[in-house]
Amino acid sequence: MTEKARYSGIIMPISSLPGKYGIGTFGKAAYEYADFLKAAGQKYWQVLPLGPTSYGDSPYQSFSTFAGNPYFVDPDMLIEEGLLLQSEVDSCDWGSDPRHVDYGKLYENRLIILGIAKERGWDRLKPEIDKFTESNKRWLLSYAEFMALKTANGMKAWTEWECTSLSDSEIITFDVGLQLSFGKIKELFIFIQFEFFRQWMKLKKYINGLGILVIGDLPIYVAMDSADVWSEPEMFKLDSDNRPVVVAGVPPDYFDPNGQLWGNPIYNYDKMKATGYEWWIRRVGGAALLFDMIRFDHFRGFASYWEVPYGEKTAINGRWVKGPGMDLIGTLTSWFHGISFIAEDLGDLTEDVYQLIEDSGLPGMKVLEFAFSPDGESDYLPHKYQPHCICYAGSHDNAPLQLWKQQEAPEVIAYAQKYLGLNEEEGFNRGIIRGGMSSAAELFVTQMQDYLGLGEGCRMNCPGNPYGNWQWRMLPGEAGEELAAEIYSITKMYGRLPE
Repeated sequence: MTEKARYSGIIMPISSLPGKYGIGTFGKAAYEYADFLKAAGQKYWQVLPLGPTSYGDSPYQSFSTFAGNPYFVDPDMLIEEGLLLQSEVDSCDWGSDPRHVDYGKLYENRLIILGIAKERGWDRLKPEIDKFTESNKRWLLSYAEFMALKTANGMKAWTEWECTSLSDSEIITFDVGLQLSFGKIKELFIFIQFEFFRQWMKLKKYINGLGILVIGDLPIYVAMDSADVWSEPEMFKLDSDNRPVVVAGVPPDYFDPNGQLWGNPIYNYDKMKATGYEWWIRRVGGAALLFDMIRFDHFRGFASYWEVPYGEKTAINGRWVKGPGMDLIGTLTSWFHGISFIAEDLGDLTEDVYQLIEDSGLPGMKVLEFAFSPDGESDYLPHKYQPHCICYAGSHDNAPLQLWKQQEAPEVIAYAQKYLGLNEEEGFNRGIIRGGMSSAAELFVTQMQDYLGLGEGCRMNCPGNPYGNWQWRMLPGEAGEELAAEIYSITKMYGRLPE
C-alpha cells in the first residue's frame, strides 16, 4: 500500500456466506460475493481465520494453525468432480435457519460426506495428493496423526488421551458413526486438506484477478488442544506432564469486568528466540499462502502479555510479562516482503505498545465504536487520524452498528450524532460509515452487517461469552446490485476506489 493510497473493504467471514449446506463455503456464493465487492468498488475482503474449529466453534481456537476448516470445502464442487452425488448431500440435515450456522448439524454430517468423497477420489487424485503432501509435510503429517489419534480417543483433549499410538490397520469408530482403519483416518484428514487448499487457492486467484486483496487474521495464540502444541510442546510453557504452567488472557476491560480467560498456552519465547523464531516464520509463511495482508491479532501481546496461573477461573489474577517485541516482529517483517501486515493494537495500551507500533512501522487500528466518549478525548475520533492507520466502524468483536446504537449509552450515541452531523434521511449506519470513509485513514473497513442495516441476532462474536458466537450468515440476495451501487457511490465520493 502506498502512502497516498485510499481504499476500503468489508469484513465478511467465509462461514457467513449464504448457501444451502449450513455454512458458507468456497463455492458459488463466494465467487458471487467477490463480484459484489468488485461492483461496490472495494479493494479488500477481510475474513476470519480459516482453521478447523474446536469446541465453542471459534476460529481463534483451532486444532491447527496451518490446516483449513473442513466445513469450508464446498460440496457442489465435490459433486462436479464426481466425488459426491447430489442425493448424498441432500440427504443430510444441515439445519433449518439460513441466518445462523448450526454447528451441531455440521459436526454430525460433514465428515461423513467428506469421507465418501475421499473414498471415491483418493486413488484417482493420488499423484496430486502426494505432491500436496510432500509440499506441506512439515505440518500436514503431524496434523493428520493428531486428528486420527484424537478420533481414536473419542475427541478428548490430547493431554487426556489413553491411547497415544496405533497401527494403521486398527479399526476406529468415529463418534459420528464412521468406522475406518487408523491409516484410512489419516488419509481422510490429508484428503480434506488437499481439497480445502485446492478450492481456496482457486477462489483466491479469482478474487485477486478482480483486483481485490484478502485480509486474514492471525490469532496471536494457538489452542492448547492442537496439533501445534502436541507436536512441538517445547515451544510452550508446559510442565513435565505437558500441562500449561500459565495461560493467556486479558485483564478486565471494556468487554468483561472479569477479563477474558482464553486458556491458550503461553509461548516459550526463550526457546523460540534460540531457534531464530523458526516456528513463527513457518506460521506466518503458512498464513502468507492464504492471504495478501495479515492482521496480527492482539498485537499488544508482542510488547507485553497478560499471563494467568493455570487453574484460575477468571483472568483477574494475572500479571503483565514482557513480550518479544521488535526482536520477533522485526524478524517477521524483514523475512516476508510480498505481504502487508496490520497491527491490531486495541485493548489496554501502554508505552511499550505505542513504542512497538512506532518501531514496527505497521498501521494500527482506529475503531469508531470506541471513538465517541462525550468528553471528546478519544484518539479514535476521525479528525485525529494520521493517514497510516486502518479505520474500522467495528470489528467482528464489536456489535453491528444498529445493535451498538441500541446498547450503547445514550450520551455516547448523542455525541456520535453531533460529531458526525447524523440525520434521519441519511440513516445512522450510513452516517457512521461516512465518518470512516471521509477520514484520513488509508483504509476503511466495516462489517457486512453494517451495510445491510442488521442488528439484533447478527453479532459475530461477543468476547467473554463462550456461547452463541460465530453463527451469523448473510441471506441469499442480500448483497444485490442496488447495494453494490450505493457502496460504490460513497467509496468514489471519498476517493477510495481502486486504481
